[in-house]
Amino acid sequence: MFLFEAKRIFIVIFGALLNAISLNFFLIGANVYASGFTGAAQLISSVFNDFLGIGISTGILLFILNIPVAILGWFKVGKGFTVYSAISVAFTTLFLTVLPVIELSQDIILNAVFGGVIGGTGVGITLKLGASTGGMDIVAMVLSRMKDKPIGSYFLILNAIIIAMAGVLYKPENALYTLLTLYVTTRVIDALHTRHEKITAMIITHKADELQRAIHNKMVRGITIIPAKGAYTKEDKNMMYLVITRYELYDLERIIGEIDPNAFTNIVQTTGIFGFFRRDH
Repeated sequence: MFLFEAKRIFIVIFGALLNAISLNFFLIGANVYASGFTGAAQLISSVFNDFLGIGISTGILLFILNIPVAILGWFKVGKGFTVYSAISVAFTTLFLTVLPVIELSQDIILNAVFGGVIGGTGVGITLKLGASTGGMDIVAMVLSRMKDKPIGSYFLILNAIIIAMAGVLYKPENALYTLLTLYVTTRVIDALHTRHEKITAMIITHKADELQRAIHNKMVRGITIIPAKGAYTKEDKNMMYLVITRYELYDLERIIGEIDPNAFTNIVQTTGIFGFFRRDH
């Protein structure tokens, strides 16, 4: 258990380092913006520095923006998830403060692409270990649990504001390069983890009852158990069918590995659901 937690914390810190490298070495110098709260902090920092003559680092603003979100997450999402998010934000702030802001390249396209790749890698590996980078991920969890509605529109609205402000405050090309960075970031996260807020797991197992108890001890999710038979072996098995959020995928993988390592699991994207999913009353 100690090694598991140590590994998760190490990956969260490494992901924070990658996010800081993406910003300080590629995006900030080129006035190209990241997505979510990171991009919002970057944009506010640019406005203060370039138009008001007040020097406030992106890291400090990112930390400030995440304070109310962390408090919300603590009460609405869970202490464990929020603690890892807080670690990610704290170390991102530290690395953004310690690392110098430099321009490795004068080519804005290279900055946009490599900034997106490195930043997306940082977010992707953090999500893969069941943690988050704070900000919109916590907001997404809260909205998912309260409303059971797709939250992609909230991401879209925030990122659209960032893109529009980049075009208005600087050159219109900056908005297009920011859009390129957001696209690259999303594709990298897709490759490493998933951007889909809800996913469906179909688990073929001999140990449906044990898995059901272990899953319900960790998360509140409805599970349908369907009798199944192996086409080749003719063995009687069960198929467990459940819908979870992307943030619970790592916990589900760990539970299956502990209870039934021989289980066959298929994970597919879920674009929408009807009916009861999970609500906080």
